[in-house]
Amino acid sequence: MTYTKRLDGRALNELRPMKARTGVIPNADGSAEFIIGKTQAIAAVYGPREMFPKFKQNPRSGILRCFYSMMPFSGSGERIRPGTSRRSQEIALVMTKALEPVVDLSAFPNAVVDVFVEFPQTDAGTRCAAISAAAMALADAGIPMKDMVSAVAVGQVDGTVVADLTYDEEAYDGIVSDIPVAMIHNTKELTLLQMDGEISKAQLMKALQLAKEATEKIYAEQVRALKEKFAPDQRKAGQSEE
Repeated sequence: MTYTKRLDGRALNELRPMKARTGVIPNADGSAEFIIGKTQAIAAVYGPREMFPKFKQNPRSGILRCFYSMMPFSGSGERIRPGTSRRSQEIALVMTKALEPVVDLSAFPNAVVDVFVEFPQTDAGTRCAAISAAAMALADAGIPMKDMVSAVAVGQVDGTVVADLTYDEEAYDGIVSDIPVAMIHNTKELTLLQMDGEISKAQLMKALQLAKEATEKIYAEQVRALKEKFAPDQRKAGQSEE
Protein backbone atom coordinates (compact mmCIF):
# COMPACT_ATOMS: atom_id res chain seq x y z
CA MET A 1 0.00 0.00 0.00
CA THR A 2 1.66 3.20 -1.18
CA TYR A 3 -1.23 5.66 -1.44
CA THR A 4 -1.53 6.86 2.15
CA LYS A 5 -1.79 10.63 1.57
CA ARG A 6 -4.24 12.02 -0.96
CA LEU A 7 -2.91 14.22 -3.74
CA ASP A 8 -5.05 17.19 -2.69
CA GLY A 9 -4.47 16.73 1.04
CA ARG A 10 -7.98 15.60 1.96
CA ALA A 11 -8.77 12.91 4.49
CA LEU A 12 -9.67 9.52 3.00
CA ASN A 13 -13.39 10.00 3.74
CA GLU A 14 -13.47 13.74 3.01
CA LEU A 15 -15.47 15.19 0.13
CA ARG A 16 -14.31 18.11 -1.95
CA PRO A 17 -15.89 21.49 -1.03
CA MET A 18 -19.54 21.57 -2.09
CA LYS A 19 -21.94 24.32 -3.13
CA ALA A 20 -25.58 23.89 -4.13
CA ARG A 21 -28.22 26.34 -5.34
CA THR A 22 -31.70 26.05 -6.83
CA GLY A 23 -33.62 28.34 -9.16
CA VAL A 24 -30.52 29.27 -11.15
CA ILE A 25 -32.25 29.29 -14.58
CA PRO A 26 -35.27 31.67 -14.54
CA ASN A 27 -37.02 30.29 -17.64
CA ALA A 28 -36.87 26.64 -16.58
CA ASP A 29 -39.65 24.98 -14.60
CA GLY A 30 -36.99 23.95 -12.10
CA SER A 31 -33.20 24.25 -11.96
CA ALA A 32 -30.21 23.67 -9.75
CA GLU A 33 -26.46 24.01 -9.60
CA PHE A 34 -24.29 21.49 -7.78
CA ILE A 35 -20.55 22.09 -7.44
CA ILE A 36 -18.16 19.61 -5.86
CA GLY A 37 -14.51 20.58 -6.11
CA LYS A 38 -13.91 21.72 -9.68
CA THR A 39 -16.86 19.77 -11.07
CA GLN A 40 -19.84 22.04 -11.78
CA ALA A 41 -23.22 20.66 -12.87
CA ILE A 42 -26.15 22.87 -13.90
CA ALA A 43 -29.52 21.12 -14.29
CA ALA A 44 -32.72 22.45 -15.88
CA VAL A 45 -36.15 20.77 -15.80
CA TYR A 46 -38.92 21.39 -18.34
CA GLY A 47 -42.35 19.85 -17.95
CA PRO A 48 -44.55 18.01 -17.46
CA ARG A 49 -45.44 18.78 -21.08
CA GLU A 50 -46.99 16.80 -23.91
CA MET A 51 -44.73 14.08 -25.24
CA PHE A 52 -43.72 14.23 -28.91
CA PRO A 53 -43.62 12.18 -31.03
CA LYS A 54 -46.94 10.82 -29.79
CA PHE A 55 -46.07 7.17 -30.39
CA LYS A 56 -43.62 7.45 -27.46
CA GLN A 57 -46.35 8.52 -25.04
CA ASN A 58 -47.31 6.35 -22.08
CA PRO A 59 -51.09 6.53 -21.40
CA ARG A 60 -50.57 5.34 -17.83
CA SER A 61 -47.80 7.70 -16.69
CA GLY A 62 -45.51 10.50 -17.65
CA ILE A 63 -41.98 9.75 -18.87
CA LEU A 64 -38.69 11.02 -17.43
CA ARG A 65 -35.93 11.86 -19.93
CA CYS A 66 -32.43 12.98 -19.02
CA PHE A 67 -29.78 14.65 -21.17
CA TYR A 68 -26.09 15.02 -20.29
CA SER A 69 -23.60 17.36 -21.94
CA MET A 70 -20.07 18.60 -21.25
CA MET A 71 -18.93 21.87 -22.76
CA PRO A 72 -15.93 21.52 -25.14
CA PHE A 73 -13.35 23.04 -22.76
CA SER A 74 -14.86 21.78 -19.51
CA GLY A 75 -12.74 18.66 -19.10
CA SER A 76 -9.60 18.17 -17.02
CA GLY A 77 -8.17 16.00 -19.80
CA GLU A 78 -8.53 16.36 -23.55
CA ARG A 79 -10.95 18.77 -25.26
CA ILE A 80 -14.52 17.44 -25.33
CA ARG A 81 -15.97 16.96 -28.81
CA PRO A 82 -19.21 18.97 -29.17
CA GLY A 83 -22.52 17.16 -29.65
CA THR A 84 -23.84 13.85 -28.41
CA SER A 85 -21.59 10.86 -27.95
CA ARG A 86 -22.00 7.25 -26.88
CA ARG A 87 -20.67 8.20 -23.42
CA SER A 88 -23.12 11.09 -22.97
CA GLN A 89 -26.03 8.87 -24.05
CA GLU A 90 -24.93 6.15 -21.62
CA ILE A 91 -24.68 8.62 -18.72
CA ALA A 92 -28.07 10.14 -19.63
CA LEU A 93 -29.59 6.66 -19.38
CA VAL A 94 -27.81 6.06 -16.06
CA MET A 95 -29.22 9.36 -14.74
CA THR A 96 -32.74 8.41 -15.80
CA LYS A 97 -32.54 4.99 -14.14
CA ALA A 98 -31.08 6.51 -10.96
CA LEU A 99 -33.90 9.05 -10.62
CA GLU A 100 -36.93 7.04 -11.80
CA PRO A 101 -37.43 5.14 -8.49
CA VAL A 102 -38.23 8.38 -6.63
CA VAL A 103 -40.09 10.32 -9.32
CA ASP A 104 -43.88 9.78 -9.49
CA LEU A 105 -45.34 10.84 -12.85
CA SER A 106 -48.50 8.74 -12.60
CA ALA A 107 -50.62 11.91 -12.56
CA PHE A 108 -49.24 13.02 -15.93
CA PRO A 109 -50.17 10.43 -18.59
CA ASN A 110 -48.85 11.07 -22.12
CA ALA A 111 -46.48 13.74 -20.74
CA VAL A 112 -42.72 14.02 -20.47
CA VAL A 113 -40.39 15.68 -17.98
CA ASP A 114 -37.05 16.60 -19.53
CA VAL A 115 -33.92 17.11 -17.43
CA PHE A 116 -30.91 18.76 -19.09
CA VAL A 117 -27.55 18.79 -17.28
CA GLU A 118 -24.61 20.86 -18.59
CA PHE A 119 -21.05 20.96 -17.30
CA PRO A 120 -19.09 24.20 -17.70
CA GLN A 121 -16.21 22.64 -15.73
CA THR A 122 -15.27 19.10 -14.68
CA ASP A 123 -12.78 17.23 -12.53
CA ALA A 124 -14.18 13.68 -12.21
CA GLY A 125 -17.44 12.54 -10.64
CA THR A 126 -19.60 14.08 -13.37
CA ARG A 127 -22.38 11.46 -13.48
CA CYS A 128 -22.75 11.67 -9.71
CA ALA A 129 -22.84 15.47 -9.75
CA ALA A 130 -25.37 15.31 -12.58
CA ILE A 131 -27.68 13.04 -10.58
CA SER A 132 -27.42 15.20 -7.44
CA ALA A 133 -28.12 18.39 -9.43
CA ALA A 134 -30.97 16.79 -11.36
CA ALA A 135 -32.67 15.58 -8.18
CA MET A 136 -32.61 19.10 -6.76
CA ALA A 137 -33.91 20.58 -10.01
CA LEU A 138 -36.82 18.12 -10.07
CA ALA A 139 -37.73 19.09 -6.51
CA ASP A 140 -37.41 22.77 -7.44
CA ALA A 141 -39.85 22.18 -10.34
CA GLY A 142 -42.41 20.68 -7.97
CA ILE A 143 -42.28 17.26 -9.59
CA PRO A 144 -43.81 14.67 -7.20
CA MET A 145 -40.95 12.78 -5.55
CA LYS A 146 -40.99 10.04 -2.91
CA ASP A 147 -37.51 10.90 -1.63
CA MET A 148 -34.22 12.55 -2.59
CA VAL A 149 -31.39 10.85 -4.48
CA SER A 150 -27.77 11.74 -3.73
CA ALA A 151 -24.73 10.45 -5.60
CA VAL A 152 -20.99 10.21 -5.06
CA ALA A 153 -18.03 8.31 -6.48
CA VAL A 154 -15.98 6.13 -4.13
CA GLY A 155 -13.25 3.63 -4.85
CA GLN A 156 -9.70 2.61 -4.09
CA VAL A 157 -6.38 4.09 -5.13
CA ASP A 158 -3.47 1.66 -4.91
CA GLY A 159 -5.09 -0.28 -2.07
CA THR A 160 -6.57 2.65 -0.13
CA VAL A 161 -10.36 3.20 -0.09
CA VAL A 162 -11.29 6.87 -0.63
CA ALA A 163 -14.36 9.02 -1.21
CA ASP A 164 -14.96 11.45 -4.08
CA LEU A 165 -12.04 10.73 -6.42
CA THR A 166 -10.49 13.52 -8.49
CA TYR A 167 -9.27 13.25 -12.07
CA ASP A 168 -5.66 12.94 -10.83
CA GLU A 169 -6.62 10.06 -8.56
CA GLU A 170 -8.45 8.28 -11.37
CA ALA A 171 -5.27 8.62 -13.45
CA TYR A 172 -2.95 7.54 -10.60
CA ASP A 173 -0.12 5.18 -11.57
CA GLY A 174 -1.35 2.11 -9.72
CA ILE A 175 -4.45 -0.06 -9.28
CA VAL A 176 -7.46 2.26 -9.20
CA SER A 177 -11.18 1.59 -9.04
CA ASP A 178 -13.89 4.19 -9.52
CA ILE A 179 -17.36 3.32 -8.18
CA PRO A 180 -20.21 5.80 -8.86
CA VAL A 181 -23.03 5.29 -6.35
CA ALA A 182 -26.49 6.87 -6.11
CA MET A 183 -28.59 6.29 -3.02
CA ILE A 184 -32.15 7.03 -1.88
CA HIS A 185 -31.94 8.95 1.39
CA ASN A 186 -34.50 7.28 3.67
CA THR A 187 -34.29 3.67 2.52
CA LYS A 188 -30.57 3.68 1.57
CA GLU A 189 -31.48 1.74 -1.58
CA LEU A 190 -28.97 1.96 -4.40
CA THR A 191 -30.28 3.35 -7.68
CA LEU A 192 -26.83 3.38 -9.28
CA LEU A 193 -23.84 1.12 -8.75
CA GLN A 194 -21.14 0.99 -11.42
CA MET A 195 -17.44 0.19 -11.29
CA ASP A 196 -14.42 0.83 -13.43
CA GLY A 197 -11.24 -0.96 -12.30
CA GLU A 198 -10.39 -3.65 -9.76
CA ILE A 199 -11.33 -4.01 -6.11
CA SER A 200 -11.60 -6.84 -3.59
CA LYS A 201 -14.90 -7.81 -1.97
CA ALA A 202 -13.73 -6.49 1.42
CA GLN A 203 -12.69 -3.16 -0.09
CA LEU A 204 -15.95 -2.93 -2.03
CA MET A 205 -18.00 -3.31 1.16
CA LYS A 206 -15.85 -0.69 2.85
CA ALA A 207 -16.30 1.63 -0.15
CA LEU A 208 -20.09 1.21 -0.08
CA GLN A 209 -20.17 2.08 3.62
CA LEU A 210 -18.10 5.15 2.80
CA ALA A 211 -20.61 6.02 0.04
CA LYS A 212 -23.46 5.75 2.54
CA GLU A 213 -21.76 8.28 4.82
CA ALA A 214 -20.77 10.56 1.92
CA THR A 215 -24.26 10.70 0.40
CA GLU A 216 -25.59 11.86 3.77
CA LYS A 217 -23.33 14.92 3.50
CA ILE A 218 -24.48 15.56 -0.08
CA TYR A 219 -28.12 15.14 0.96
CA ALA A 220 -27.65 17.75 3.68
CA GLU A 221 -26.32 20.21 1.10
CA GLN A 222 -29.21 19.45 -1.28
CA VAL A 223 -31.77 20.04 1.46
CA ARG A 224 -30.03 23.23 2.57
CA ALA A 225 -30.20 24.61 -0.98
CA LEU A 226 -33.89 23.79 -1.33
CA LYS A 227 -34.76 25.24 2.07
CA GLU A 228 -32.80 28.37 1.26
CA LYS A 229 -35.14 29.02 -1.66
CA PHE A 230 -38.47 27.83 -0.24
CA ALA A 231 -38.19 28.63 3.49
CA PRO A 232 -38.87 32.38 3.02
CA ASP A 233 -42.10 31.51 1.15
CA GLN A 234 -43.14 29.19 3.98
CA ARG A 235 -42.52 31.92 6.56
CA LYS A 236 -44.64 34.39 4.56
CA ALA A 237 -47.45 31.81 4.31
CA GLY A 238 -47.33 31.29 8.08
CA GLN A 239 -47.47 35.04 8.76
CA SER A 240 -50.45 35.49 6.45
CA GLU A 241 -52.36 32.73 8.26
CA GLU A 242 -51.82 34.51 11.57
